[in-house]
Amino acid sequence: MGASLAAVHRALRSGGRFAFETRHPQARAWEGWNPSGASDVVDTAGRALRLWHETESVVGEVVTFTGTTAAADGTVLRVDRTRLRFPVEAVLDAFLVDAGFVIEARYGDWGGGPVTGTSREIVTIARRR
Repeated sequence: MGASLAAVHRALRSGGRFAFETRHPQARAWEGWNPSGASDVVDTAGRALRLWHETESVVGEVVTFTGTTAAADGTVLRVDRTRLRFPVEAVLDAFLVDAGFVIEARYGDWGGGPVTGTSREIVTIARRR
């Protein structure tokens, strides 16, 4: 995370802002990742698909999970394995400060709501010093 933030910092002018979201660990979203939470979508070719995630493990702030793409009839077309980091605000802040940012604002969603224990996101506005 540090190298990525340092690269963003270099790309910004002095006073430039970087807005981004991370997942909020207190919401524990991964606990609901299972086939019963599947989403039905239509891809750009008009094909009906069913998508779902399944949690494999949670180690510290890293969640390992699979994302499955299936045809409407349930035939699995693709399974991707991924890891996401769910850092707490203090860890995120330390990375930002180390990269040369000042935290300007923090929200619990892109609508500007407050960060609460049930916020699924942490939206941060960071400014280059």
